[in-house]
Amino acid sequence: ATALRHKDVFNPQNERLLEIIHVWKTGRKRKNSILCVVVAACRPMQLFLEKVKKADRGDQYKMTDRWPLKDLKLVDGKNVNQECLEFELQFDKVYKWTAVSADEKNAFIRCLWKLNRRYLSSSIAFVSTPSCILEEVGNASAEAGDQAEHSAYQEMTPKETADMLKLMEEYEPIVNNSMAFAEKLSKDLQVLDESNLDLSEKHRQVLSRGDLSSPSKVKACIAAAEALSSCMNDLLFLLFQGNGQVPSRMQQASELISSTHGPYHDDLLPYTPLMAWLKNANPILFHDLPKVYAWNLSRLYEREIKAFFELARMLAVGQGLICKWGTQRNSIPSPPPNYQFLGWGFPSHLWAKSSQMLEQVLRELQPLCIAEQRFIEQFFMLSQDLYLPVSFCHPVHTFLADPLPEQLCPNLLSVCDTYSRLEEQPTQLLSEIFSSLEPELRGFIDTCNKVQQFSCLQVLVTLNDYMFEMQGSSAATSSSFLNVVLSNILLLAKNNFNKCISDQIAKIEEAKVPSRAKGGILPFVSRFEEFVNFSEDVFRWAQQRGELDKAHTKLVGSVFINSLASANLKVNTDMVMMENFHHIHCFLYQKKIQCLESKRREAKQRYHEHLERYVTKYLGQPLEKLNHFFEGVKARVAQGVKEEEVSFQLAYSKQELRKVIEKYPGKEVKRALDTLYRKIHKYLSPEENLLPVVWRAMEQEFIQQYQEFENLIQHCYPGSGITMDFTMEDLLNYFISITQSSM
Repeated sequence: ATALRHKDVFNPQNERLLEIIHVWKTGRKRKNSILCVVVAACRPMQLFLEKVKKADRGDQYKMTDRWPLKDLKLVDGKNVNQECLEFELQFDKVYKWTAVSADEKNAFIRCLWKLNRRYLSSSIAFVSTPSCILEEVGNASAEAGDQAEHSAYQEMTPKETADMLKLMEEYEPIVNNSMAFAEKLSKDLQVLDESNLDLSEKHRQVLSRGDLSSPSKVKACIAAAEALSSCMNDLLFLLFQGNGQVPSRMQQASELISSTHGPYHDDLLPYTPLMAWLKNANPILFHDLPKVYAWNLSRLYEREIKAFFELARMLAVGQGLICKWGTQRNSIPSPPPNYQFLGWGFPSHLWAKSSQMLEQVLRELQPLCIAEQRFIEQFFMLSQDLYLPVSFCHPVHTFLADPLPEQLCPNLLSVCDTYSRLEEQPTQLLSEIFSSLEPELRGFIDTCNKVQQFSCLQVLVTLNDYMFEMQGSSAATSSSFLNVVLSNILLLAKNNFNKCISDQIAKIEEAKVPSRAKGGILPFVSRFEEFVNFSEDVFRWAQQRGELDKAHTKLVGSVFINSLASANLKVNTDMVMMENFHHIHCFLYQKKIQCLESKRREAKQRYHEHLERYVTKYLGQPLEKLNHFFEGVKARVAQGVKEEEVSFQLAYSKQELRKVIEKYPGKEVKRALDTLYRKIHKYLSPEENLLPVVWRAMEQEFIQQYQEFENLIQHCYPGSGITMDFTMEDLLNYFISITQSSM
């Protein structure tokens, strides 16, 4: 069958079959397919994973899917247990399969492991894979290497040694001459390069005098300027060449440090007087120089910034862990059960590390932007244009006291407009030089946000604190361009944060009580508690927390529901609401969040309201008929019947009252109270420990009801001698006995 598949499917494609595995999609109806690892017969070598199915009729096979192995990111063995048949392959999306046998699965993973190490530079991450499989591959490779090494080594015979030495002696003069020639050529080229970088003394004198009084002297100045321009071009070329290796050097570093161009700035600044001369001599040419400089430097900075952020991403979440678990998944402990809602993609130490790395990225970018801004302002004399002319500075102090002369208005407005445009020039130039900075920074923020569901909080705090620190710094330590970029990034972080809060509110509003729920703390209340705990921990040392206070207010408003659908509840809704509002009140009292103090008081009030409703609902159950009888008596009195005449009504006569009282002897009342206690104990959640509170409230209400019954008997049935079968003292003993028996 394998030969048939090879002949029908792979030979026409000029491919060779390496490994196969029979599988079906996990969690679906079993429909067998075959995954094949194949290699294309072309150069360079190309590896593919192909999915093959058998035709409905006949013995023909056809290929249905095809993926390049270089796009495979992750192989998940699902379980270190070798008997597990399920596994996952992650390309652009995750494919879940179940193997027919464990042997086929192990052989398939072993084949992928070998190809990954030999041809794919170990770019595929293997997780939850039995170590014995990989050890077998490693041992087999080591043994093959040792055999190859032993077979490759063979000692030369004495005759072969003599012949080799003779041959080397014959060609030794030629080799020596070629080495000497190469060394001399290298020195000559170095001398030529250095001579090209030096400006002759004659040209220096011509440029120093700057004499343009005659045509011959103008030609000499032009020649000297062209020679100087040639030297500067060579210098810039070497500058670019020297920095071309920066990305590779940065990727090899274990510490995040931005590149510095300070030495090259120092080399170019001595030519500033020449730039001043060029500005006066040819303003059009001078106007284009900053654009040329920005265009050339942008390509260099693009490479450096890309390498800088690649290293930052690797240091932030670890190599192979960027947005995925990667190869370190087995070494990461499982998150605690109460944080399942947070959707932790990584453990806490990784998102804390990503936050620290974001702060370090910002601190590395600041001196880079400041140095470049200072250089272009000084070298291209942009800072000199940022000041108003002196003739307009003198009368400024009188503007507030005296009216502005009409003839001065047009000139002053023109100068102010020029000043505004010139102030934007360095920022615009830097935006061209660092054109890739903001997109790369946005990508890095995106990586930090993917560490776990609420990483956007940590990103917002870090950016807020850094911007707050920059606002308090002097103008000499800030960059107008960087301020604009960080303002845009801060706006992005706030939008991400607001979107996160909106998602949480939507989840709370759409949350439904689980089917046949028995009460307890509702899921969305637990979610709110987890979010507040996490956010308060993140914002503990934050300089500003206005955004968080707004988010807390919105979230708690969605948690304070007014009613619950009782269809899915097996218990009283007032009991569930009572427990949840009690839980919210205790939690907010513990956190002591200023903006939620009013909500804490509201939670306490609503807790007492639902407690009262719950107690009132269950109060009549122990003495249901007696309670119903006296409710009728109170209704007659409310309708205008005199209290002493109630007993003359047939339904509420003394005989009827005695019949009802006889149904509730003391023993029966105690049994009914005990049943009620057990029912309350069954449905109240033990986490809130509200049973003593509810039972105490029940006792007080019951005693108050007993006193009300006794009062109605005295007023409506005077002189009848009718009394309850149990006294107040008996009732208190019933409650004490029930409480003690349950302890």
